[in-house]
Amino acid sequence: MGEQPIFSTRAHVFQIDPCTKKNWVPTSKHAVTVSYFYDNTRNVYRIISLDGSKAIINSTITPNMTFTKTSQKFGQWADSRANTVYGLGFSSESSLAKFAEKFAEFKEAARLAKEKSQEKMELSSSPSQHPQGGAVKRNVLSVNKPGKKKESAPGDLLSPMTPESINGTDDERVPPATPQHAEPRAEPSHNALPFSHSSSNINKHWEAELAALKGNNAKLTTALLESTANVKQWKQQLGAYQEEAERLHKRVTELECVSGQTTVIKSQKTELNQTIEELESALRAKEEELESLKEEVQSANEFHPQQDSLTRKLQDTESMNQALEARLSDLEQRLQSNQQEREAFRKSLRSLLELLDGKLFELTELRDALGKLIESS
Repeated sequence: MGEQPIFSTRAHVFQIDPCTKKNWVPTSKHAVTVSYFYDNTRNVYRIISLDGSKAIINSTITPNMTFTKTSQKFGQWADSRANTVYGLGFSSESSLAKFAEKFAEFKEAARLAKEKSQEKMELSSSPSQHPQGGAVKRNVLSVNKPGKKKESAPGDLLSPMTPESINGTDDERVPPATPQHAEPRAEPSHNALPFSHSSSNINKHWEAELAALKGNNAKLTTALLESTANVKQWKQQLGAYQEEAERLHKRVTELECVSGQTTVIKSQKTELNQTIEELESALRAKEEELESLKEEVQSANEFHPQQDSLTRKLQDTESMNQALEARLSDLEQRLQSNQQEREAFRKSLRSLLELLDGKLFELTELRDALGKLIESS
């Protein structure tokens, strides 16, 4: 017994501006749970939404209501009893279509329930030939004696949230008891429910509705805590990404400075190549000179007095040649090491640029995700 949720979704809730009747006024700062409830004791359907402990929607579905899709993700319906127009903004077109489908389904169910209740009222209001009809009428009239408070049938209860919204329109209310001046009619005795049983049903209904509202409040509180924790985590990740971006920017600046030194390295390489060419030409000249000296030594063998001086000159020339060869070898090693360092520097620069591209791509994806998050919230 009592109201039970039969379908729930999440949407942003709006109400029409009561002054202009044109502009929408948001009644929730973020998406909230919007649920269909069914009360089997009254056979009515309601749309209820809570923002914390505040009921921002409490609308009873009646057969004359219409849910209109005004865009791909927005729909609205008018509630004459609440004297307002409700609007819902959904995150996807499928959610809007599902909500509209349920609205039409429950509207048809409300229409059938209304027709069924009207048939029952017509049957109960038709004259009966039961011999004990007068006694039954007297029992019914005795309930409404002057001086005693008139008890309401379970179908005449009002909602604690917004009065007069629990039973829909006026034509859905259960008709009052037969007036005292009407003709006596024979009615079945089981239509007059005991007041103790009615109070029990009332208490059960309010307990069930209170339990449902507490459950919805707990769910909303849990969702709020989860979203707060997610926002904190996203802020921490954003801070870490910002620090990483700053570090990468500094590294890029350093690499740009190093790449500026590449021109200096190229100029040094050109100078080394020129020096090597000069040394090679000098070496060739020395080799030619050595050959000439050797020829002179051979010719000087005939001249013993000049042999010692020519031998010393030859030794000096050979030592100079060795020094030049050692210098040439050292220059070649330096050139090779410079080439290797330059190649390693190119590889390091290429890897750093690839790492920078990956980080920039990740930052772009993070920015897009944060933008979508801001738009959705």
